[in-house]
Amino acid sequence: MKNLIVAFCLICFYSAVNPISAQESPIYDRAEDLLSNTDTIPDFRSKTNKLKLTGVIYQSDGVTPAKDVIIFIEQPDENGDFDLRQSGDDRYVFHRSWVKTDEDGRYTFYTFVPGNDRRYNQMQQIFPIIKEASKPEVQLESLLFDEDPLLTKRCRKRLIKKGQEARILNIEKEDGMLVASKDIVLPEHTEPNS
Repeated sequence: MKNLIVAFCLICFYSAVNPISAQESPIYDRAEDLLSNTDTIPDFRSKTNKLKLTGVIYQSDGVTPAKDVIIFIEQPDENGDFDLRQSGDDRYVFHRSWVKTDEDGRYTFYTFVPGNDRRYNQMQQIFPIIKEASKPEVQLESLLFDEDPLLTKRCRKRLIKKGQEARILNIEKEDGMLVASKDIVLPEHTEPNS
């Protein structure tokens, strides 16, 4: 009986100390029924380097389009700084956006090219998180920009060595707007984001 009480106390203590991580991810900050396959990041219209980031998400087979996958992105501003805002007790990155893929797995974000934070030698990055229905969210590797002056030959070699060269976005100009395409293949097995 004593062991049972100790086990119960440990479980209660562990549950109180470790909150459910799913509720901490910013991907849950917007209701899923409000999402479409296209969204615009705050301040898009006022930015000079407007970017259309578009692509297709595929099932783990790399061929079948993945329907109803939520994609969340957040990024620094044009100076490389995260614009943090407060809503009640919660802090969040202002430049963020959510989409949900359509039946063809397509998604589009209207955003802007983030800046470098040269003080901390940080490259231009967009930070994506994906979530499939009834699976935990997965934080993907950050997206980098081919034209980033901080993305040196040495950095590129390291990315290639790790098999991560697909993280680098190649930007083209179409109709006066920068456009980058990023297709994503879902991982076979997803582990909870910690």
